[in-house]
Amino acid sequence: MQPWEGPPVNWQWPSFPAPAKINLFLHVVGRRPDGYHLLQTVFRFLDRADALLIEARPDGDIRRLDPLPGVPVEADLCWRAARLLQQHTGCRLGADIRLEKRLPLGGGLGGGSSDAATVLLALNRLWGLHLPRKELQALALALGADVPVFVFGRSAFAQGVGEVLTPWAPAPASYVVLTPPVQVSTPAIFSHPGLTRNTPEVTISALSDGFGHNDLQPVACALNPPVAEHLHWLGQWGEARMTGSGACVFAAFPERRQAERVLAALPDSMRGFVADGVDLHPLHGFAD
Repeated sequence: MQPWEGPPVNWQWPSFPAPAKINLFLHVVGRRPDGYHLLQTVFRFLDRADALLIEARPDGDIRRLDPLPGVPVEADLCWRAARLLQQHTGCRLGADIRLEKRLPLGGGLGGGSSDAATVLLALNRLWGLHLPRKELQALALALGADVPVFVFGRSAFAQGVGEVLTPWAPAPASYVVLTPPVQVSTPAIFSHPGLTRNTPEVTISALSDGFGHNDLQPVACALNPPVAEHLHWLGQWGEARMTGSGACVFAAFPERRQAERVLAALPDSMRGFVADGVDLHPLHGFAD
């Protein structure tokens, strides 16, 4: 397992990391009758993370102490995760939740989903619930298709809408991740008539490092030119791909020093970071 680089935290409460993920590939292989798309992908965690500071309360209240601007508390994934766990278990405890945001919104790095999963895992420990991982994963799916993998806690080959998970560890790598200054609309990507929806399914035995592509990438680039621009620049140094529905793009390098040299060459008009792949979630031990 690659070493974990936790985000700096200045508060005195317990701090729980919510790591980023990238999709090493993302194939759309079909569509369910209810309109949900069937996917195949590999999720990998990065050692870059949001930080959640969570303290149990005895009075049952769940409070977001720093709500996101313009987001009603009832729509906040952290609040929803805590409330869902409370209702599911009948727990009479509450929580104060503060979020230190390091991951970009709408970037395809799973920040909101990871935050929600970290709330579930942390409160499972803080409230003394001891729910098994499978039960937490089922709750996680009600919050969003990307939430279960963070509860699963390992790099994984995912199928279905993203909830059928099988461990699969890629080779060690460092990643240059670029963050185009746009927020991509996931519904706009999946509803676009130009989206490929019939990529042939594969089995886990077919996977290898560098396998596949991202079916969402052409549509995202057409709708959001900065994504295409960042892919073009990063593609000078290696194979560049978009993660999730965008906007962030990445390229893998076998050594961190190579990734850092690429980042050092980044034009002033672009932003990004270097992160190592991590194959075990830092809170993996918080569920059985």
